[in-house]
Amino acid sequence: MSQDIKIKKGLDIKLKGKAEKVTETSVSSNVYTLKPEDFHSIIPKLSVKVGAKLKAGEAVFFNKANEDMKFPSPVSGELVDIIRGEKRKILELKIEADSTQEFVDFGVKNPKEMNGEEIKAHLLASGCWPFIKQRPYDVVADAANSPKAIFVSAYASAPLAANYNYVLDGKDKELQAAVTALSKLTSGDVHVSVGKKGKSPLEGLDNCTIHKVSGPHPVGNVGTQIAKINPINKGEIVWTVTPQDLVIIGELLLTGKFNAERTIALAGASVKDPKYYTTKIGANMASIVEGKIKDGNQRIISGNVLTGKAQDLKGALGFYDNVVTVIPEGDDYEFFGWTMPVFKKISTTRALTFSWLSPKKKYNLNTNTNGEHRAFVVTGQYEEVFPLDIFPMQILKACMYKDLDEMEALGMYEVAPEDFALTEFVCISKQPHQEIIRKGLDLMLKEIG
Repeated sequence: MSQDIKIKKGLDIKLKGKAEKVTETSVSSNVYTLKPEDFHSIIPKLSVKVGAKLKAGEAVFFNKANEDMKFPSPVSGELVDIIRGEKRKILELKIEADSTQEFVDFGVKNPKEMNGEEIKAHLLASGCWPFIKQRPYDVVADAANSPKAIFVSAYASAPLAANYNYVLDGKDKELQAAVTALSKLTSGDVHVSVGKKGKSPLEGLDNCTIHKVSGPHPVGNVGTQIAKINPINKGEIVWTVTPQDLVIIGELLLTGKFNAERTIALAGASVKDPKYYTTKIGANMASIVEGKIKDGNQRIISGNVLTGKAQDLKGALGFYDNVVTVIPEGDDYEFFGWTMPVFKKISTTRALTFSWLSPKKKYNLNTNTNGEHRAFVVTGQYEEVFPLDIFPMQILKACMYKDLDEMEALGMYEVAPEDFALTEFVCISKQPHQEIIRKGLDLMLKEIG
């Protein structure tokens, strides 16, 4: 039985530069990059050496803790470089693409005729397993476990996020194949959340339960939906998959090919003509943004402005990202700006700021934090934008002083760093909330597992 979700706590950050619903093919990237850091908690072991010739879908590295979990090349080409950090930690693997693409043939599969173990083995062998993440801990799912439910959020409420209804249009067969496969991996339901307004390509799918969501951000976060539909208790596991990754899984099943193609939104106030582009996972950032952004000092972000990672032109599109955002770099400062009335910034407080007078106004915000790091101040602002039934400041402090029992009691099993993006945005103490939560989850994963 479906359950509609409506929240009141949250904050819609309306920014200039929303992508127009027009899709073009981006300039082909010569080099594609895989970053093991995109797969949190995974220790990579190389399957190939520099100079190796690869087909699209062929494993580049595997998980040291589970050799069956493979991580594939998004293109066919040659592994030209392995960039390492301290203690020879693998940071990046660079693959120079061939002019003509070749794919590994994993064979056409009918998920209706497969059981759960067969689907698991197929997704692991083909490199599609990393698209499945788990909570608690917000890491790549452990195939040895069985989740009580699987969640897909097909409604993006983050600032300038790609419109799923648009990018998934015409992908009904791929989506259905993927959802049917996922339904074999859990004894519970596959929960798919869509926006209350507009027609989603996922609404008519079988083998899943559809939920309609409405309200401010973070209603589109899968963590918010899990908390409202089927909260996680100690000892329980849920898996999550993003809609754009469902398409890749579905295409694998229908064609036998690992096709890393992705339609992304290039958005932000610093983009000359915001629109959608077809590219591939790991594409060089220059192939996406060069010639398309305004002059000046700009911040290029793989992902949205709240949770994405800063990149330069030599950077790459993240494994899970379907939006590239470009906004002005916050390298200018206002002399005694804190004493003056502010009309060009967003704030949840009415002290000296007047964004509440124009709720539909769109803003051109930069990356300036407008303040320095300092101790937590009790203001009640976090609770205004945090819809989960959790005390945000208390759980942040518990993470900082590493009290595992308190973290567990306060609901750490339910959260991921992205759930604290808004509290970080409104934090007058300028504390790195997402980093604090990530370190807390890593500690729990290490000590409790």
